[in-house]
Formats: sequence, C-alpha cells, structure tokens
Amino acid sequence: MSTRKRVTWHRAAKLAAIFLVFIFGVTQFPAAGARSRPHSLAALASFGGFADMQAPPQQQSPQQQPPKPTPDQRATQKDEPYRITRDVNLVVLLASVVDSHARFLPDLKQENFRVYEDRVEQKLSVFRREDIPITLGLVVDNSGSMRDKRERVNSAAITFVKTSQRNDEVFVVNFNDEFYLDLDKDFSNDPVELREALERIDSRGSTALYDAVIGSLDHLKKGTRDKKILLIVTDGEDNASRTTLEAAVQEAHKSDAAIYAIGLLESKREGKRARKALLALTTATGGMSFFPESVKDVEAICNQIANDIRNQYVLAYYPTNSVHDGTFRSVHVDVNPPRGTGKVEVRTRTGYYAQRAGAAK
Repeated sequence: MSTRKRVTWHRAAKLAAIFLVFIFGVTQFPAAGARSRPHSLAALASFGGFADMQAPPQQQSPQQQPPKPTPDQRATQKDEPYRITRDVNLVVLLASVVDSHARFLPDLKQENFRVYEDRVEQKLSVFRREDIPITLGLVVDNSGSMRDKRERVNSAAITFVKTSQRNDEVFVVNFNDEFYLDLDKDFSNDPVELREALERIDSRGSTALYDAVIGSLDHLKKGTRDKKILLIVTDGEDNASRTTLEAAVQEAHKSDAAIYAIGLLESKREGKRARKALLALTTATGGMSFFPESVKDVEAICNQIANDIRNQYVLAYYPTNSVHDGTFRSVHVDVNPPRGTGKVEVRTRTGYYAQRAGAAK
C-alpha cells in the first residue's frame, strides 16, 4: 500500500464557497443506439426533446456523404463519456418509478408523466431514459462505533463500485469528527485504489455527518458526469458538526445530487434522530434510505441502490416562473401508468433553488 495521504477540507472556506455557488446540471444523451456525438438537453428541448419524435435526416447526395469512421474512431466514439452542458433555465429531474412490488417500470412514455412546480403544471421539454455515467461519492462513517462494521461495509462498497460503468467517477470520504478525501486524486474508478482509500481508517471519535455531506457535495462539483450521487453509510446521530441538517439539505438541493443512505442504527433515542436526519436528506433529493437490522445486509442494499440509479427517467422543463430570485421552488411528479399497472411510487427531488439574477453560471 502506498504512503497514506489525506486531504482535510477547511470547513470555513468550503462552507463560504458552497453558499455562494448555485449549480444547475444539465444532462445530455444520444438517441437510443446512437454512437454519434450526444446532443445537450437544451438542444434537444429546442427541437421538441424526444428522439422518437424527431424527423429523420434528409438523405445526402453521394458527394455530401461524410466518410465512414475508421475502427479507431468508432472505438473512441463508443468509449467517450457523456458530457454536461449548463443551462440555468432548464430544470432537470431524475425520477425513479416502481410498482407496488418495488419493480421498476421501464417502458413509460412522456404522456404518462405530469410535472408541477409550485403546483403549476409544467410542459416537459425533454423525456429520456438512459443508463449514463455518474459521479459518485462514498461517504462512510469512521467514528469509534463503526470499528467492528467497517470491514463488511468496505466490501459492500467495493461490490457497489464494481457494478459501475468504466466512465464513472468515484471518490471516498471517511469521516468522524473531521472528514477526509481519502484519495491521492479527485476521482478514481479503480477498485484497488478505492479499497485502499476505504481502508485508510482509524475508527475513533465522534460523528460530523452534516459537515461531511456538505464537504462531499462541494467535491461533487468537480465531477464531469451527468448524474451526481452520494452514498452515506453511518451508524449514529450527528454529534460533532459545526453546521446543521437544514444547511445540508439546502446544499443538496442546490447541487442537484441524489443522496442514498444506509443507517446501521440502534433502537435508541439517538438512532431515531439519526433516522430522521437520513430520511430528510434522501427524501429531499429523490434518493432512498435503508435501515438494516444487520451489517450483513449492506451488500444486498448496495446492489439495490445501484439498480435504482441505473433505472431512472430524465425529465426536463423550462419553468413558467422565469424569475431569477434565488427562491426555493417545490417540484412534484405524478405518473399515470398504463391500465392494469396498479399503484406506483415516484421518487424525485422535492425542489430546487432558482438562480439569482446576475449570479455566475
């Protein structure tokens, strides 16, 4: 193992930077099966946004036909990750839809969805369903009470990473009363490097969960992938943060990240408060919380989370309220499934913050 190198975030500087920056990520995807350069969501929206509604391209004359790509060019196109385009006016939602048996509904159409902002229905400009690369933060409790659980948690986290795409970006944050980026670089998708980062631990101290969440959301901004995810694993209540749960939820809304959490909690008063905090973070962002009875269940939960991330719909719209005043806008998504489907559950973020006029894009 290489010499350990930890980077500690300085809270005051990071928190100041976070509260000054509003990020609205816009995703771009190619049509199903396409290998050409992807279009941005903003560009798709200007043409109606739907791959199955676009008119076919006009046939070019022989002299206009572009040359066929070489095998090397085709390989480059195939391996090239999707890129992000920024458009602060386009609101992007990631939505998971399951039936009463928690099975994903993969074949829904645009007409099955209705999106509301502050109770006003919005017109969808983009509707897609794609498995796209992600930027993922593994945020793992390293307090003293986790000492006997970390080995199994680490193994489950690596199993989770192995289900990822080759173009995913992953980082590891270990936290107790401080929080640390435990990689020698910003991101990796190498399971060996990530396991080493997870094992750079000395389980001790208290639990500064909210500080770790805000610091991790800040690091997510360095990611270049379309979808931003945090996976938190903790066994107790925050008892050491300098910030608050409300501040952490607010920063999650600003970042557009989806937060998933695994709470290895005991049935005590502190455990109930920790459960409430994790539910607040995950519900607000369209993620999920899990509270297993045993650490042995963590690996199966990680597989479930990976499956959820890979089966989301992308919905995007230009809000009817175009005022850039920095206020919070609540968002709600309804799904009217095909007849015979039964009741469905929709998860997406509960809202976002409109960018203030004159703020940096």
